[in-house]
Amino acid sequence: MRSVRARAALGATLVVAVALIAAGTAVLLSLRANLIDRTDLQAEVSARDVASQIALGVPYGKLELPDEDDERPVQVVGDDGRVLAVSEHLEAVSGTGSADVRPRAQPRDGDGDDDDDPVRGEVSSDDPGFASGTATVDGESADYRFAAVEVRLDDDRTATVYAGAPLTTEQDAVTTVRDAMLIGLPLLLAVVGSVTWLVTRRALGPVEGIRREMAAITRSEDLSRRVPEPGSGDEVARLARTTNETLAALEASVERQRRFVADASHELRSPIASLRTQLEVGAAHPELLNVPGAVEDTVRLQQLAADLLLLARLDAGERPGSSLLDPAQLLTEEVARRAGDRVPVEQAVTQGLQVAGSRAQLGRVIGNLLDNAQRHAVASVTASVRREGGRIVLAVADDGAGVPEEQRERIFERFVRLDDARTRDEGGAGLGLAIARDVAHRHGGTLTVGRSPAGGAVFELALPDAARG
Repeated sequence: MRSVRARAALGATLVVAVALIAAGTAVLLSLRANLIDRTDLQAEVSARDVASQIALGVPYGKLELPDEDDERPVQVVGDDGRVLAVSEHLEAVSGTGSADVRPRAQPRDGDGDDDDDPVRGEVSSDDPGFASGTATVDGESADYRFAAVEVRLDDDRTATVYAGAPLTTEQDAVTTVRDAMLIGLPLLLAVVGSVTWLVTRRALGPVEGIRREMAAITRSEDLSRRVPEPGSGDEVARLARTTNETLAALEASVERQRRFVADASHELRSPIASLRTQLEVGAAHPELLNVPGAVEDTVRLQQLAADLLLLARLDAGERPGSSLLDPAQLLTEEVARRAGDRVPVEQAVTQGLQVAGSRAQLGRVIGNLLDNAQRHAVASVTASVRREGGRIVLAVADDGAGVPEEQRERIFERFVRLDDARTRDEGGAGLGLAIARDVAHRHGGTLTVGRSPAGGAVFELALPDAARG
């Protein structure tokens, strides 16, 4: 059963069926118990009425017993098991003290003769006993409930009065209710199943709309399309909203990839064309070959290829290492490799700090920041490492023109270079800062730019303090 609507309808129907069967059973049992209690009360009233007559000394042959229209048979049984009195037209009985339906007088003087002299007594105050049985009255048999009330006579004998009340009313009522349930239950379950089907169909209608639109988007590859968002504000609406957000993120990602490929192709075209021209000129006129220029173009290609490869790994979700590193040592090592830079780097570092991550990637970030500072500094570049709260901050500052405040986020985009404030250098492809921020984020840190005390730009790389992690 692949349909959610069918499963929901079937599940709801089964749950309601179990609940109704349990409730119906409880109702039938409760109804039957109440009706039996009522029948027991009727039987007890009849038994106590006859018992009161016996206690007052009324002879057994003169007892006022219910007639045939009363449908409550009575049988009086002595302590020796003999039937002393019985209702008229009672032809058979079970569930009482005796199956005999013919009365026989009880000897009261001990000589074996019957004695009809009245003997008084008292009705027992104990709760009567109840039993189920049958009785045939005037040719008609039925089920009865019998109440047994005991009478203690003054001559130390006892008599037990058995009075019955028919269970016909109880049986008819239970049968009627049972039949109504058997008829109504399937109809009610059909209604529940149909309503559940319709409600589920209505509730899942927007989901089907989302599915159809997603299928159309997949076929057309048009990520600018969006799924319909119902105005219900429920889970389906939130699903549609999340789906649209996912589509928007996917569209932006694909657009970034397309722009990245276009920009990369543009950046690669210039050094490749320059290198080819130089090689072609050198092949025709060896004396005109510009070897330093060819080497420079080759280096640019190598650096650009390395940057593109790193970006591809970062976009693929490459996880940074978890080695403990000293950022001051990383900075010192990177500065030492740049002894011939145009502007010397002044360092102000705090030793003994630790961050967790990849040595190669963090070293690349520091190198990119120093490259950027060297490219735009006038006379000084300052690098520092300090602890600030729960972060380790590595800052690189220069005294160049700085970065306009409205451009401070844009410079971290790929292949972006600011022609006015940050001079376009033929050796840069606009990937260094983008790589640096991406690596910082993947290490759980941030990379921001501000204004340095010398008036230029200051880039601050903030990473979690591993010593406090």
